[in-house]
Amino acid sequence: MAISDSQKVDYLWKKLGYGATKTDTNGRKKAPNEAIVSPLLIRGDKVWAEAGFIPIVKPSSDYERVPGEIIVKVYDDNTGNTVETTEDGTSTALRTWITGITDWIPPEFGSTYQVKVFIDNASASNPESTGTQIFATGSGNDDEWFFDYQSGVLHFIGTNLPSSLSSTKRIYIVGATYTGVFGQDPSLSAQTIFANTITSDIMTTGTISAGVVNAGLVVAQTITTTTVSANAMTLETPLGSNSGGTGLKEFTPFGVLYAANSSSLTFATGSTGKILQVGGSGNPLFDDLNGGTY
Repeated sequence: MAISDSQKVDYLWKKLGYGATKTDTNGRKKAPNEAIVSPLLIRGDKVWAEAGFIPIVKPSSDYERVPGEIIVKVYDDNTGNTVETTEDGTSTALRTWITGITDWIPPEFGSTYQVKVFIDNASASNPESTGTQIFATGSGNDDEWFFDYQSGVLHFIGTNLPSSLSSTKRIYIVGATYTGVFGQDPSLSAQTIFANTITSDIMTTGTISAGVVNAGLVVAQTITTTTVSANAMTLETPLGSNSGGTGLKEFTPFGVLYAANSSSLTFATGSTGKILQVGGSGNPLFDDLNGGTY
């Protein structure tokens, strides 16, 4: 005997609505009474790491967060790449159409990301102009469609098919996909990192690699990384000797650099004719060679 639709709905209600495991029928155990936690899986490799940079309004062309790094790919007639789908031959005829492209940006990022669907002849070059647009709510003939933004698959979920769809026609999709970084990569890599303030108690990464790191303020108790690679780095204060730096903002012209103590450097300078020698306290200095004790 087939699983009843009511059982399927009860499973979805408990799983999606309450993040719980279905252990009995709804009549015996309501969703709030299911005690075994079962949250939806969030795959780390599918996390949109740069989702915060997706514009609220769908851009008219491919959007680059930084030069050379496209995070929003636009598909429409203006960009010349409206997607012609392929019919799923394993499903009922003309019911399901595959884009072959995943990670479409859904309208939860903004209403303009709602995909547009057109019916036109095969290999149409401008289906937005020459095709017939069909809507998710249908035409009043139970011919609604549903688009899965993750898999890029369109399915006619209504009872009927659109009247303009036939075996000689194709489905075309207009929309945008996310093409940025996925997951939590151990390296932070970018051509340019721009920020007014980067604040963290602890910043840990395998590699920070950037052409330019440009920030008004970088605040952190600890920044730990195996490699920091940058074409240019400007420090607000000199790098101390305990970190391999000199602790100095500038050098004294023609001076001789020496360690004043175990943690700081300084310069000894002299004038014409003076000789570099060791003073009574052991420090280098320039003075006359007068036959004294050295």
